Amino acid sequence: MSMNQNTSNHLWTPNRREFLYVGLVGTVGVTMSDFFRTQARAEAAGASLKVRAQSVINIYLPGGMSHQESFDPKYNAPIEYRGPLDPIKTELDGVMFSENLKETAKIADKITVIRSMTHGEAAHERGTHNMFTGYRPSPALQYPSMGSVVSHELGSRENMPPYVVVPSLPTPYAGTGYLGSAFGPFALGSDPASGGFSVRDLTLPGGVDVKRFEERRAMRSAVDAHFSALEKSDALSGMDSYYERAYAMISSDKARAAFEINKEPQKLREEYGMNTAGQRMLLARRLVESGVRFVSLSYGGWDHHDNIKRANERTMPEFDKAFAALIRDLDSRGMLDSTLVIVNTEFGRTPKINGTAGRDHWPKVFSIVMAGGGMKRGHAHGTSDAIGAEPEDNPVTVENYAATIFNQIGIDPHKPLMSPGNRPQAIVKDGEVLKDLLA
Repeated sequence: MSMNQNTSNHLWTPNRREFLYVGLVGTVGVTMSDFFRTQARAEAAGASLKVRAQSVINIYLPGGMSHQESFDPKYNAPIEYRGPLDPIKTELDGVMFSENLKETAKIADKITVIRSMTHGEAAHERGTHNMFTGYRPSPALQYPSMGSVVSHELGSRENMPPYVVVPSLPTPYAGTGYLGSAFGPFALGSDPASGGFSVRDLTLPGGVDVKRFEERRAMRSAVDAHFSALEKSDALSGMDSYYERAYAMISSDKARAAFEINKEPQKLREEYGMNTAGQRMLLARRLVESGVRFVSLSYGGWDHHDNIKRANERTMPEFDKAFAALIRDLDSRGMLDSTLVIVNTEFGRTPKINGTAGRDHWPKVFSIVMAGGGMKRGHAHGTSDAIGAEPEDNPVTVENYAATIFNQIGIDPHKPLMSPGNRPQAIVKDGEVLKDLLA
């Protein structure tokens, strides 16, 4: 969240006192302090819930990944429905994936594949809103993303921001909605796959050494004390702790090291893939390992209206290699059971191949993946019909999907939050936990 974003991205608008802070702590970045402007929430609603996932990695494939060319190939359907790619066997008896998921097929015994995800929104923006918030879009209210709700309810850990997007905000619907900018994501600002990757706000700019940084910190403290004395505001005095946490992050060797992907062994980096998908997923693992609660990363473009065979061959192999490496890596470190990994997209693609050898938008049924974090291993949930047009059994709604995510990380999905006008708004409306998916 940068200061020059527009209000549709739910960005912070500085008041008189906050504007002064910009000049005094610009080396930290006023947006970083917002990440820590969270109240201590030791007892989140639903504290009696069993916390199965300590962290979430959300892998978003924008554009609408075809279920037929990924996790739900229709190899027995007529050619105009089956499509151009062949099915391959997986580690699960009777479960086939599409041919460009060769590595994921080998770890299918560690994941849950959902083949009956469904909603009614065929427009990119509306489908994306569903999958990031758990709500259908409304003209009356901007709903917060799941990551922002996690930030709001659970706060930071180990001097790390609770919610990080890699590399940047993929959509306004990954933002804070009615919760306010304090609960927005920390965005890297650059891609971990790029040469010379560094994270904005974590290094001191040229001409600012440690001594000068500490002087600026002291200056801010002095000005803060002055205004607090004048205004006698509990809210203003409470801001001290938020800035201290921002300083803690920039001054913590451990917190900064979490973003230093070059510290990973080269062999492991190559196992993930020295490309966009691989390095983003590897960095996501480093971040949750260091205390980040919710990481959302995006990869590729999946709006394959034309020549779906060629388009899938360009995007799927890198995803396949990286995702399989992530699952293996988490499992080998003993982290998979405590890390919920999600692969999602805004909708699927039409059952029938179109006139340009692609598929068009289709929200009635599509496939996603949920792994770790208390989910079943080696499980395929739900089916679509013979041509991939409708759920045949066990349909999964957006509300139930979102409720399950919150349940796994220890947040009561039915807890009311206060929206504008002090109106209670459930974290998830009418959503029920998908107990059949849980280990």
